[in-house]
Amino acid sequence: MSPTDRLIIEFDTALRSVFGGANSRRPIPTSTGNSTVELDAAERKHAAGLMRVNHVGEVCAQALYQSQKLVARNAEIQKMLNHSGREEMDHLAWCETRLQELGSHTSFLNPFWYAGSFAIGLAAGLAGDKWSLGFVAETEKQVESHLESHLEKLPKEDHQSRAIVDQMRIDEIEHGQAALQAGGAALPKPIQEIMQLMSKVMTSGAYRI
Repeated sequence: MSPTDRLIIEFDTALRSVFGGANSRRPIPTSTGNSTVELDAAERKHAAGLMRVNHVGEVCAQALYQSQKLVARNAEIQKMLNHSGREEMDHLAWCETRLQELGSHTSFLNPFWYAGSFAIGLAAGLAGDKWSLGFVAETEKQVESHLESHLEKLPKEDHQSRAIVDQMRIDEIEHGQAALQAGGAALPKPIQEIMQLMSKVMTSGAYRI
């Protein structure tokens, strides 16, 4: 593809990430449980809050992968980031669909989340491929932890949200392992702690807004 074609595609991805309309290449995960069980109002609100947090996480993932691809020095690393980014787009679409089913909305702060994550990803990418990949691995590790906690927090009868979150968790593990295998370096402990603090701010805001 020409640079212009790539720019158009990446711009389209950014718009779909921030304003909705993400396309999934894989079918949405389905539940093996009784999906006809109706959640009460409180359960729907809580499930929607958690799925909105997950959606914001995928908005941030798109920004990170897009920015890191721009400055990756190795073609194979670009290919790996592109593959993971496409699967993260599936997650984005699944969460968006589930929020609609729950009668809720995506975060009104998505432009802010995207812009901030793009800047962070660009900085990580400019630091060098090993640090960029290390950042991906640490991010996916923390996301995996969040998703595991959401499987505990989601209403027990919300089988559909659980199916989506579980598949996302499986994919995130694979993305983190791929980044490490590609040469990612372990990030210094202070950076890991800063990332955890930023994640808490994001999850708190996204749950409500």
